[in-house]
Amino acid sequence: MEAILRRELVTNKTLCRIFGVLVFVILTVLGAFVRIPLPFSPVPLTLQTFFVLLSGACLGGPLGATSQLSYVFLGVLGLSIFTGAGSGLPYFLGPTGGYLLGFVIASFWLGRFIKYSLDNFLLTLCLFCIADLILLSCGIIWLKFLFGYSLTKLLFIGFIPFIPGDLLKAWGATLLYLKVKSRVKEVF
Repeated sequence: MEAILRRELVTNKTLCRIFGVLVFVILTVLGAFVRIPLPFSPVPLTLQTFFVLLSGACLGGPLGATSQLSYVFLGVLGLSIFTGAGSGLPYFLGPTGGYLLGFVIASFWLGRFIKYSLDNFLLTLCLFCIADLILLSCGIIWLKFLFGYSLTKLLFIGFIPFIPGDLLKAWGATLLYLKVKSRVKEVF
């Protein structure tokens, strides 16, 4: 009976990888619908960063970045999958464009460096937080380019308000990743 339970349903690694990328595209889309607008910022709080970080950790750098790049590409093509059911190139070039680019970069970076965490919770959490810092930095750099705000204003509207929620999401993503890591590494 145990042999039946341990048997893989899908043994083709390529199909598993494609499925993994699709799953994280869908999860990132769903994360966009968990949205809290901030009255003082053009960028809302979302659940997306939780899935962005997990995509890099679970799929690895190239596949994690592929999942996030696919999400961005589908949104730019016109599917209403961005936050607030936005879509298209004008949305991508708006205030959240830097964060969307940050999704790809942060996922890739975390996927490349997660192997150095050695199953240590604090080290893994630090890597997740650094990836999130990369994502937020891309966002405020884009806001600077778009609006020309001072560093103080950029930090106030595009960085500091996200820190508490992103720390919570990084902590949760770290816990989940460490729980599923051994199984994910078998599949991918």
